[in-house]
Amino acid sequence: MIEEGILGCEKFYRGERDAVLPLSGGYCNWKPEDGDVTRNNEFISLQSKLRRKFALQPIIGAIAARLARTKQIRILDDQIICKPPKSTKTTIGWHVDRAYWSICTSDNLLTAWIPFQDCDESLGPIAVFDGSNKWPGLENMRSFNNPNLEEIEDKFHREGRKVLKLPMILKKGQISFHHCWTIHGSYPNTSNVFPLAMAIHLQDEANQYRSFWNQKAEEVHIPNELLCRKLPNGHPDFSAQAIFPIVWSE
Repeated sequence: MIEEGILGCEKFYRGERDAVLPLSGGYCNWKPEDGDVTRNNEFISLQSKLRRKFALQPIIGAIAARLARTKQIRILDDQIICKPPKSTKTTIGWHVDRAYWSICTSDNLLTAWIPFQDCDESLGPIAVFDGSNKWPGLENMRSFNNPNLEEIEDKFHREGRKVLKLPMILKKGQISFHHCWTIHGSYPNTSNVFPLAMAIHLQDEANQYRSFWNQKAEEVHIPNELLCRKLPNGHPDFSAQAIFPIVWSE
């Protein structure tokens, strides 16, 4: 399945997509004209049949269900991330996924990170702050695009928090999972390799949509809402199978 995943990503970047999302923006979809930066493309299982097949591997959902203590796991979003070699523009800032998913009711959301090659620190793999999923005050940590990692780390040091960074050093075929409140990001790719990985964002059975307003009293919306059907109360249906398919069910 790993080789199939690589093939799916190569086809995706050649423009061999099975569908085009009915969205004009609001999500990441790297194009060649974007240049030598991290290639981040979202909702790929809705654009590629092969990528969807890969994302729906039951073993991924079964592990996630065990971790989240739920009877069902559905996809919430997925993406492929590629980092050009020897590029200083491939840092991913420390952030928490839950801050971007404030319109979800669940705190048991998870992400599966799957590299398609042996991955050591030189490739700039995902790294996490050990135990940070239990830290308070992370609700507004939307700093995916902030490359100043040391600045964020220093802030936590000043607050007296113990920052222990753990890079996910994995072999081809291995998977890591992190909780939606886990602080994570990555350093640049300093190798000569063009690393490729897939992130599959997963929701538990209980997750639903909720209205949410940020600190500026602005109602928060994410592209997921525009892709799925609506419930009788007008809320987006985060269990709609066409957009959020079941990966595993008890």
